[in-house]
Amino acid sequence: MDINGASALVTGGAGGFGGATARRLAARGAKVVIADLADERGEALARELANGSVYVRTDIMDEGSIANAVARAVEIAPLRATVVVHGGPPAPGKAGRIVNREGERLQLSHFAHIVNVYLNSAFAVTSQAAEAMAKNQPLASGQRGVIINTSSIAGFEGLAGQAAYSAAKGGIIGMTLTLARDLAPLGIRAMAIAPGTFLTLAYAAMTAEEAQARWGPSVPNPKRMGDPDEYAMLAAQIVENDFLNGTTIRLDGAQRF
Repeated sequence: MDINGASALVTGGAGGFGGATARRLAARGAKVVIADLADERGEALARELANGSVYVRTDIMDEGSIANAVARAVEIAPLRATVVVHGGPPAPGKAGRIVNREGERLQLSHFAHIVNVYLNSAFAVTSQAAEAMAKNQPLASGQRGVIINTSSIAGFEGLAGQAAYSAAKGGIIGMTLTLARDLAPLGIRAMAIAPGTFLTLAYAAMTAEEAQARWGPSVPNPKRMGDPDEYAMLAAQIVENDFLNGTTIRLDGAQRF
């Protein structure tokens, strides 16, 4: 799908994956709505792209805030691509195994918060973006848009202590094919990417060298953490390739937990 002259929405657009994806989509001619709460990074990225892309302060836990970001994209140009790659606020209580060494259970409030951040909010963005895309005039290919959600390899096989995160990311995997089937009559595709271990802002507390030394050896080949631009390369290819639909692509260097 050609997105030149269209708009694209990237939630978490000021982050590692999001920023790299915004740059790739802008390079293909899209005006990107960078939806995030990181004002300084988001505004700096919009200035860097300098092609009509904008930063829109967006709380993905609030449907009204999501609606505002979608509306802003539609105002700029037809919304053809949405990439959902946001995180969210920290969960209440202590993370860990469902029953920890002290015999205390994982609190439902913690589990529910993680699912809300990584699954429910992804559905909220997806549904609102799809509603907007459905109003687009189809391209010559019959396509109106594409939505890419972000899962994780933890959605396939999570580590101990990841029950909530694995459930949320597994939910992304589970809904992707159904979304594609639901949206097929409208000419809207739905895909998901499941990254492995990537050097994103989540590792900002250590240097890149420290992070690579600690986490890189767990990746079979290449023997390093992923670069966010490698996520963005795949997202851009999904946007361009109309036959990619209804599946989740692992992006993990053959990493398995």
